[in-house]
Amino acid sequence: MNMFRRLLGGQAERRQESRVQAEAGACVMVVDDSSTIRAVLAKLLIQDGYAVLPVESGEQALELARSERPALIFLDIVLPGMNGFMVLRTLRHDERTRDIPIVMISGNAQATEQFYVQRFGADDFMKKPFGRAEVFDRIRRLVESGRMVARQESVSAAAVSSMSEEEMAAIPDVAMPDPEDVGGVDGGMRDEAPRV
Repeated sequence: MNMFRRLLGGQAERRQESRVQAEAGACVMVVDDSSTIRAVLAKLLIQDGYAVLPVESGEQALELARSERPALIFLDIVLPGMNGFMVLRTLRHDERTRDIPIVMISGNAQATEQFYVQRFGADDFMKKPFGRAEVFDRIRRLVESGRMVARQESVSAAAVSSMSEEEMAAIPDVAMPDPEDVGGVDGGMRDEAPRV
């Protein structure tokens, strides 16, 4: 019985601990060709006080990263046209975007393996499916390493979202990969990763 009390008490203490967060209202770009992944990540980020810029292609991501200068980019590896590795490489070679923290995401087994073998200059990686804890753990790491500015005050989700409460409630809290993203060696890598 004491073990259960300690376990439950530990969970309550963890919930009460202040979480390390990035600056309130910081713009986070979410680049994924899956509307579901974009919606789930947007919901999680908006609920935590971030502004979200959803993008569905690598080319659009490059254009908006240069003009909007987001505080963070979540970048899918498998994208139509220009894949995430190519986008990452281009962002890292551009003076205007080279310092933006980038977290790569993928549910594709081959893309995941390539990322871990070559790293390509990303700050972190997140495998699909993912939930709230994984998303905010990546942000916490970036804040603690000094790559993102720490939050000083809290902000409500309503302050940064144009979505209604009903629209937010309709979006799930866990992002599952699209079926074409979970393949193996031939599982959907649309472009070869660039040689770095």
